[in-house]
Amino acid sequence: MKLVSYLREGHDQLGIYVDGYIYNMETLHPDLPGNMNMFLQYWEESFPVAQIGERMVKEGRIQKDKGFPIDQAYLFAPVPFPTSCRDGYAFRQHVAAARRNRNAPMIPEFDQYPIFYFSNHTSIQGPGDIICMPDHLDKLDFELEAAIVICKAGRNIRADEADEYIGGLMIMNDMSARRLQMEEMLLNLGPAKGKDFSTVIGPWLVTTDELQEFEIPPKEGHTGKSWNLRMTCSVNGNQVSDGNLGDMDWTFAEIIERCAYGVTLHPGDIIGSGTVGTGCFLELNGTGKLIDPNYTEQWLQDGDLVEMEITGLGKLSNTIVAESTNHSILALKKKS
Repeated sequence: MKLVSYLREGHDQLGIYVDGYIYNMETLHPDLPGNMNMFLQYWEESFPVAQIGERMVKEGRIQKDKGFPIDQAYLFAPVPFPTSCRDGYAFRQHVAAARRNRNAPMIPEFDQYPIFYFSNHTSIQGPGDIICMPDHLDKLDFELEAAIVICKAGRNIRADEADEYIGGLMIMNDMSARRLQMEEMLLNLGPAKGKDFSTVIGPWLVTTDELQEFEIPPKEGHTGKSWNLRMTCSVNGNQVSDGNLGDMDWTFAEIIERCAYGVTLHPGDIIGSGTVGTGCFLELNGTGKLIDPNYTEQWLQDGDLVEMEITGLGKLSNTIVAESTNHSILALKKKS
């Protein structure tokens, strides 16, 4: 099932996406929650009812005229008001390449335990414009990822049961202002201002039952589901990234186990995979310069169209838009 959140009468409305059309929840069944937050809160009761409604749509028992074309909708993020947003660091290829490109050895702790950081859950957005301040546009970067959403509360969740807490998967673009990020991380704290302005998810949340045909075993020595899903990113129609979700070394189940240690996870918590190998300009620029010292760096610019696709999860499209101001916090450094 593909769950979408869209604007209706000034509020976020939940629906399902089938063959180019959106059907809202009250069309499927009058007792279904009308927004994603409530649907996740009552997932175990609501999801089976929504599945029956989806089957009725696909079988023609709910007519197409009960829905409307998706291109007539203003889409929010599938989970427009998440309770939190964490981002993992699960792809060894990305970590190894990024460290190699700055002449640093691979950190052995990567293979010992998964890690994550907290992002700004109030800056989650869906398809459409990404509004950027001048400092964001100083080495502005995309990061090609997938994300999950938690669908039931749990504390001290073990990896071998953690997949039961995953409501579905979606594309995630962890936007990164690299100049701000590099500045603040000199003080061994962050990322913060380099990340907090926009994290993009969408265009819909795909429930895990729809991805069963793509399931593959996890990497040796790991626990939890993995999926063979190709991941690509294009900028202005030119493909720049190509990876696979199956290359995750740490599974979402293992990241959930780490996140839930001594902490309650809640329905609506988002957890990202971290960047896939080749999944950002920072990595691509470093590799390019390693091969050719005269390599010209690439960064996102005002007006660029960023399109991410993951097999089974759809296409997420965003346009970079510069805010009309010259205000800069990079220019506010104090003299020592």
